[in-house]
Amino acid sequence: MNIPLKAYWNLLGDYLLHQRGRFFLLSALLLGGIGLQILNPQVVRYFIDAATTGQALSSLVLAGLAFVVSTLLQQGIAIGATYVGENMAWIATNALRETLARHCLHLDMRFHNEHTPGELIERIDGDVTELATFFSQLVVQILGNLLLLGGVLLVLYLEDWRLGLSFSGFAALTLFVLNGLRGLAIAQQKALREARAKLFGFLEERLSGTEDICASGAVDFVLCQLYRHMYNIMGQDRQAEQRQSILYGVSNVLLALGNVTAFGLGYLLFRQGSVTIGAVYVIIQYINLLGRPLREISRQVQSLQRIGAGVTRLEELLNLTPTLADGPGAELAGGPLALDLKSIHFGYKQEEPVLQNVSFRLEPGQTLGLLGRTGSGKTTLARLILRLYDPQEGQILLNGTNIRQPHLDQLRQRVAMVTQDVQLFQGSVRDNLTFFDRSISDAQIQAVIEELGLSDWYGSLPRGLDTLLGEGERGLSAGEAQLLAFTRIFLRNPGLVILDEASSRLDPITEQRIEQAVDKLLQDRTAIIIAHRLRTVQRADQIMILEEGRVVEHDQRERLVQHPHSRFSKLLQSGLEEVLA
Repeated sequence: MNIPLKAYWNLLGDYLLHQRGRFFLLSALLLGGIGLQILNPQVVRYFIDAATTGQALSSLVLAGLAFVVSTLLQQGIAIGATYVGENMAWIATNALRETLARHCLHLDMRFHNEHTPGELIERIDGDVTELATFFSQLVVQILGNLLLLGGVLLVLYLEDWRLGLSFSGFAALTLFVLNGLRGLAIAQQKALREARAKLFGFLEERLSGTEDICASGAVDFVLCQLYRHMYNIMGQDRQAEQRQSILYGVSNVLLALGNVTAFGLGYLLFRQGSVTIGAVYVIIQYINLLGRPLREISRQVQSLQRIGAGVTRLEELLNLTPTLADGPGAELAGGPLALDLKSIHFGYKQEEPVLQNVSFRLEPGQTLGLLGRTGSGKTTLARLILRLYDPQEGQILLNGTNIRQPHLDQLRQRVAMVTQDVQLFQGSVRDNLTFFDRSISDAQIQAVIEELGLSDWYGSLPRGLDTLLGEGERGLSAGEAQLLAFTRIFLRNPGLVILDEASSRLDPITEQRIEQAVDKLLQDRTAIIIAHRLRTVQRADQIMILEEGRVVEHDQRERLVQHPHSRFSKLLQSGLEEVLA
């Protein structure tokens, strides 16, 4: 499995080209370092020839000082080149991480349902980190060593054309063989990285469920699965190392042949009187110097095998396109939104329908109470309205506009949903309320808190809006998290609000506070309330009951209450929580 070198450049080339200044500085450092590496053997050659011919001591001292200064300068340049190269690589790969993260966030929910967070972390961070190491070494080592290789061959031609010709053939043969073996272990490396990604996904899922695992006595079972993942990684790693050892062995054999050739040619030329003893030293040094770039290139070829797997995985990820196309940008008017669903058919898998022929209309400012057993399609319906998925058939209209027409960002600004699981970010209360939008002032936030009747909750925060939430800082109870979610929604001022069982896990006192906030939130807004509790749907204008993805009852709430044979009336008589739970 060979990957063209162009594929590596295509992935990071644009990011590196934005750093032209650093690139030219690095080029100057590389050229300076290469020049000094080629110059140093000539200084030693002069020292040897001067010593053997009995020249003045001052000449020897000057040659020695020149060698020391040149060596120190060479080391300083090498450090500078490494620093600039690493800096370039990390800036480029950090930009690539941002691109990948943004790309993943714009992919639709089908993609995220098929890939665990642990797997995505391994791709966005693990694979890209390998690239950072590679590109920092690529510029400093492969490019530098290729230039050094050319410089050494040029000097050998100047010494003797037979030396230049012999080692040009040797270098060409070595590079040809190494390039041919470049893709030897890429398939195994790809399988290894995929096995590691599965391990990260497994750990992420199991660690997040530690409480349930311990409570159910499933620790041994989880450890057994962990061992299986680790055993798979070990097997893939062994296969990859076996393939790489072939490359390592071939490169060592080639370099050994190069040294034998150097000693043989040096001996023959010295016996013929074609070169001095100092020149023989230079030949041996240059051949050793020639071996250095070949060894470094060999190591980088091994890195190419490991990194090639990451390149293919990253290209596969970047080539994925969301199935949800952004709309052309139709405007949605302010105020409460009218909602129309027309003959909606949808299934997460085409052959397994979740919603079938769902149709209804919700007038602006009205509230729909959506009821049904678990798995009846209530939450799926909410996801379709938010356009997290598109229905296979039918249309969803807001104020008569198909929801595929507005931009996704605009749609989700005008339609908001509150669930029982509130996502908190590590940051201040202010940041969690505004989603890090600095254009929302503290005065606006406090006005919303006051309007929703949440002053008591706000007063309980030790540092007000600067109170930190997240790991190691203040946590929020379920009720406080719900209050925070309602404040978020109020700040966005949507025209349609969906409450997905937002108070189903709260105690009665906290639920009463939430209900007061809901009353404020639903004023002059269209709303859908997905609920199990009778108290929550009492404010609804309409009631709709889903069963196995179909609408089995839909009418005005008062009319259904007065109809003794309606499903809703029977639910009221039998107890809503028991029948729908």
